[in-house]
Amino acid sequence: MEETEILIPASGSPVTEAATALGAASAGGEPSMHPAEAERRSVSAPALSLLYPSAAARLSACCHGGAKMAVLAYSLGKREINQYFSVKNAKLVSLVAVILLTVFHTVSRYYGGGDTCDWLLSSGRFLGEGVWQPNGCMMHRYKSVEAKNCLVQKRVAFVGDSRIRQLFYSYIKIINPDVREDGNKHENIPFEDRSSSLNVDFLWYAEVNDSMKERLVAWTEDTTVKPDVIILGAATWSIKLHGGSAESLLQYKSNLTAIVRFLEKLAEDSDVYWVLQDPVNEDMLSDNRKMITNQQIDLYNDAAVSTLNGSKRNGRAQVKILGASRHAAAETIGESVDGLHLPESTRNVGAMVLMNSVCNKVLKPIDGSCCSPLPPTNVLQKLTALVFLAAMVAFAALYVLGYNRHRKSKLASDVESGEEKKPRPGRRAA
Repeated sequence: MEETEILIPASGSPVTEAATALGAASAGGEPSMHPAEAERRSVSAPALSLLYPSAAARLSACCHGGAKMAVLAYSLGKREINQYFSVKNAKLVSLVAVILLTVFHTVSRYYGGGDTCDWLLSSGRFLGEGVWQPNGCMMHRYKSVEAKNCLVQKRVAFVGDSRIRQLFYSYIKIINPDVREDGNKHENIPFEDRSSSLNVDFLWYAEVNDSMKERLVAWTEDTTVKPDVIILGAATWSIKLHGGSAESLLQYKSNLTAIVRFLEKLAEDSDVYWVLQDPVNEDMLSDNRKMITNQQIDLYNDAAVSTLNGSKRNGRAQVKILGASRHAAAETIGESVDGLHLPESTRNVGAMVLMNSVCNKVLKPIDGSCCSPLPPTNVLQKLTALVFLAAMVAFAALYVLGYNRHRKSKLASDVESGEEKKPRPGRRAA
């Protein structure tokens, strides 16, 4: 009887790897079988192993063509990936990724992260119970003693309508929680804390008009009465008195344009804030306020932002825009008693944001990173940067030297043999 020669593929060949992969897949995914079938397979397994000693041979004997081609394709794909993605290449990719991340972090901190006041004033989320979480920084909850220490011998002025009056009361309650809201409506309201020589005044100006302009001009001409902090805002009375007409909006923007240069002048030595209008609950508005819609609010806010952003210098607006309370109000305006004025917990958000914007750069609280100046680079940080830079330079130098040495030795061996290097089995020639 003539003996049949069995060809056993070499270890590491694609067929062997395919058989191994198929074996691993079948071992983990084979369904349960009947006991009789299991016994039959256990009896026939040794015979199959004797006839086909290698995994590759058993693969050829037992599996149909589709399965063999699928596993073979998987093995060849794996070989192709390993050919181009080696440990050496992985190290190089990691180094490039670290360098890019370092450069990106440095640039973002220098141009966008050095002054987090914009994040504090404009972006964040309302967590409820008067808690506002800015994006990218932490807000400090100021106590009375801290507020007095920050604002000692300063003058603060709130200029605007009844909504600004609400913000004024929330602000002075941080300084003195016992203050009562018993001031006359549509009139100026003074506040003084003698222990810290602090004055906070509310000045009634329901519209952006010539009267407001005259007040700003007086402050620019007489520095002895000029406030250190100025908070302004008005729009709802303009909408109400003129029925939300398009002409009223144009007049509002024209009046803003007329006062913006005086705001810029005041912002050179003082902190000047423009408060965007909060949304309203249209269903709860009284009949004489029905024209104050959220659509009108958005139009007036857009006019204010476009006008005030035109005063930017070096990429930053001199007049800061407070929009954080607007985002908080969107969550709680349903709790308003008249659809126009905010509940106390929400308006406290705007007051605390203002206090952080003014005082964080002065007191530098540990838990308040918003508006805090970046600390100067210390010795340890400089040494760490030097070590990291030296490590990158050394790695690049060693990589270049090793690559050149490998290339020279390869060329020398090719010249000595006098033959071109043949492509590896399983790899197509270029």
